[in-house]
This record gives sequence, C-alpha cells and structure tokens, in this order.
Amino acid sequence: MSEYAKPEEFGLADLLCCAAAREVADNEIVFAGTGLPMVAIMLAQKTHAPNLKLIFEAGTLDGRPPELPTSVGDARCEMGASRSSGLSDAFSIAQRGLVDLGFLGGAEVDEYGNVNTTCIGDYLNPELRLTGSGGNPDINSFARRTVFIMVHEKRRFVPNVSYITSPGWRVKKWPGGEFVHRRELYGSAYRGGPSAVISTAGVFRFDDQSGRIYLDTCHPGQTPEEIRGMCQFDLDISRVKGETELPTREELHFIHNVLDPDGIFIPAVKKG
Repeated sequence: MSEYAKPEEFGLADLLCCAAAREVADNEIVFAGTGLPMVAIMLAQKTHAPNLKLIFEAGTLDGRPPELPTSVGDARCEMGASRSSGLSDAFSIAQRGLVDLGFLGGAEVDEYGNVNTTCIGDYLNPELRLTGSGGNPDINSFARRTVFIMVHEKRRFVPNVSYITSPGWRVKKWPGGEFVHRRELYGSAYRGGPSAVISTAGVFRFDDQSGRIYLDTCHPGQTPEEIRGMCQFDLDISRVKGETELPTREELHFIHNVLDPDGIFIPAVKKG
C-alpha cells in the first residue's frame, strides 16, 4: 500500500477528495455531479474500485474517460462508455433503484440530514435565493445511500434547514405535518438515505436507528469540541474514531498528475 503523504504535501481539497473516494466500493453504480465529487469517483476508479460503474448526470453510462471532464456534459464523459444518452435515461436508472451511491452538495444541513440548496429564509420572501434543486432530491431519494460534500460553517449546520430540498432521516409527513422517520414516509419506495457528510472540518455519519448525525472523524488540526462549536445543534461527538485518514502519495499522484493536472477542481499545493 502507498504510504501516507505528509501534511505539507496536500491541501484540504485533496483530503476531502480522498475521503469521498473511500466511500465508494468496487462494483457499485455511482451517480456523479460536476466538481469535486466527479474527481473523487474517478479517483476511486483509478485506485481501489476499478469495476465501479459511473453515471454522469447528463446521461453517460459507465464512462471511463482517461482524463477529467470539465463537467458532466463534457464530450470526454462518453469515452469508453457503455451508452451515451440523456438526463431521462440517467435518472430512470436511479428511479428503478439501481444506483448504489450518489454524491451531492448542499448549502445547509440539519441534524437529521435534511439538505437545502433552494433558499435561505422564507421561500416566498427569501433572504437569499440559492442555485435550486437540480437533480439533488431525485438522486438523494432514489440512491441506496448519499454522501454530501460541504463547506463547514456554523450558519450551514443548523437545527432545521430553511427549506428541505433533499429529505433526510426525519421529515414531515403531509397533510398532518408531523415528523416521522424516512422509512415510514417512503414506505415501499424506501431504499436508504444520507450516509455521510464530508465537510471541510470532518466526516459525519448518521445513527442507524434515530437518523441523527454524529461526528465520525476530525480533519487534521480540528478537535471534536471545536467542530461541535461549529454547529448550531448539540453535535454528538461521543463516537469519534480519531483523525480522518490522510491522502496517500498514490492518490495525490492520480489527482494531480492524471485526473486534474491543470488544477481545475483541486489546485496543487504550492511547495516552498
């Protein structure tokens, strides 16, 4: 196994990318969006999961581009693909329950994994209008598990998100409006849900029974107490395993020399 890199050899984006890649298992079907998630999935494909099937959101199935596409609509996504189709085809695969893992981003997350990418404040009169849902709720609802990658700020980790774009583990059941577990709400359509949040501070997971978030590992330089102070809710830090596993030199080689040599999504660390 490749040896771990020294702290001065990698940046925070490298750490997040490697942590996300390790969420992928071989032979899985993984749904990718543009940006760091795309780098992470291709990194997994180059290292420990060579048989994963990658679906690019714009509609390329089982693509194996030799270099990193700039977006999910880049023509390079089609290289080595089993099929090049469109959004309808890609999302129909998810709707049929064939996607094992989806990578998504978010502006806000609450302690039960509800994620907001729609607006901050009241929906009809928001303080800030965000990018919108895109494929976020579909991928999160249909995949067996979902990993969210987020910037960690106290304003983003909240007791209740302003708007539920992607349902977590505890959501409102209509028309009554009472909070219920995701399993009850989805019924026979239930397949899974949020499994991890990888932030710029640490890696978080969700309790199997309650669905409540807890801190799994801290990124180097962070303590559990500091990370709890970066949340607006009382974060469970009783299950922390230690520091997030560092990138290996092999992983850094693939990120910066093979996948993203131009630093489009993950800039190289400046030496000296």
